[in-house]
Amino acid sequence: MAAASEKLKVVLAQPRGFCAGVERAIDIVERALEKYGAPVYVRHEIVHNKFVVETLRERGAIFVEEINEIPTGAVTIFSAHGVSKKVEDGSLVRELDVIDATCPLVTKVHKEGRRYAAKGYDIVLIGHIGHPEVEGTLGQIPGTVHVISEPEDVDGLKVADDERVSFVTQTTLSVNDTKDVIAALKNRFPNIVGPDTRDICYATQNRQTAVIAMAKQVDLLLVVGAHNSSNSNRLREIGENFGIPSYLIEDASMFDPAWLNDVKTVGLTAGASAPETLVQDTIARLRNYRTITVETLDGVEENIHFKLPRELAEVPRPQDAMKSWAVETA
Repeated sequence: MAAASEKLKVVLAQPRGFCAGVERAIDIVERALEKYGAPVYVRHEIVHNKFVVETLRERGAIFVEEINEIPTGAVTIFSAHGVSKKVEDGSLVRELDVIDATCPLVTKVHKEGRRYAAKGYDIVLIGHIGHPEVEGTLGQIPGTVHVISEPEDVDGLKVADDERVSFVTQTTLSVNDTKDVIAALKNRFPNIVGPDTRDICYATQNRQTAVIAMAKQVDLLLVVGAHNSSNSNRLREIGENFGIPSYLIEDASMFDPAWLNDVKTVGLTAGASAPETLVQDTIARLRNYRTITVETLDGVEENIHFKLPRELAEVPRPQDAMKSWAVETA
């Protein structure tokens, strides 16, 4: 282990952390609590981050996995990942007062899928089976939907008509994640139709591009994010692909000082569901072991904001709530 006096350079990725869809979802829960008071029920984790979920739980949000766990008529929020038509129908039966926090980019995928289905196309959904967003999308598109995640899955597809095939993608995948699968699909189905690559989630792509740029100048990569977060895991994998020791940590307590052996520069980023306060906590922990300097790489400045549901647009966001997520960069 290096001496505490030895200098350590910490390089912060830009952008990192919260995306517009996550900010909107958290904002919806906070404003709903402000307007209706506790409890407010949330179907599934609002976003994939334990710190965020626990913080909102302390304020009065109750997280459930099934609609039948919610009292009849209660204020209910659908998570950023989206839900199936079955869940929507169940909420109507229970007369729940629903506020939809589905990311607008996920909603766009649902609409595209339904549009293709209405034209009689087989639909290929590029994503990971079991992920809440994929489960919701499957339940939003009528007709035949095939879920694949790897190029080699394409050969096994059985479609009704090779000339009527379309594709959509899980939003937490990037252009880099999907390009080989899309290429394989176009090779087998030359007339396949699908969204422009510009429609794939901007946030996932931007965060991956930032890590790729950072990987060329660091000895160690730390990704702050949940282990069930698809985009956070991908950031860690990118570091590994560059041959850099790369670790996904949910918070600073998971950092192992042994990782600093022979390390002079640490790259630090965060998945799209991880708040900046967890990044700053990690920097503070690094200061326990080294004398550090911090710099932020040049990168994309994201200025995207999604509209809130009409019923919450005029509700002020509690000031103390806002402080929980954003901390000035060291």
